[in-house]
Amino acid sequence: MDNYVKTTFLQHALRIILGSFMVLAAIGHLTFQREEFQAQVPTWIPLSKDLVVLLSGIVEFALGIGMLFWRKRRVLVGIALGVFFILIFPGNVAQYTNSIDAFGLDTDRARLIRLFFQPVLVLWALWSTGAVKAFKQRSTL
Repeated sequence: MDNYVKTTFLQHALRIILGSFMVLAAIGHLTFQREEFQAQVPTWIPLSKDLVVLLSGIVEFALGIGMLFWRKRRVLVGIALGVFFILIFPGNVAQYTNSIDAFGLDTDRARLIRLFFQPVLVLWALWSTGAVKAFKQRSTL
């Protein structure tokens, strides 16, 4: 699979936006939103909630920077970010099933709606980096 696929202006713009959001989320993980992010860590994870938040913040920062600047590995970064969004999904489910208020999500309805946004983030990461196109090109070979 190619590590770089030519993308459109819209894909480029949306990749920059998503990468910027990831860097901002990472800053929140590492500083002023640590308690809010701890609320999403499922109780079954055998690590301290603070450690999970710090580690995920570091990963988010790296992925955000990769989305913004690592042109030659853009497809791989998009795939990695899509996988990351899948891996953190249990935290969103835990927030919903345990009725935990965080990030302004203070109703079960709001928390449920958020669950449906996670696949959008996965597709956004894959599409904006050209990973979807790379998968299609690979399947036609």
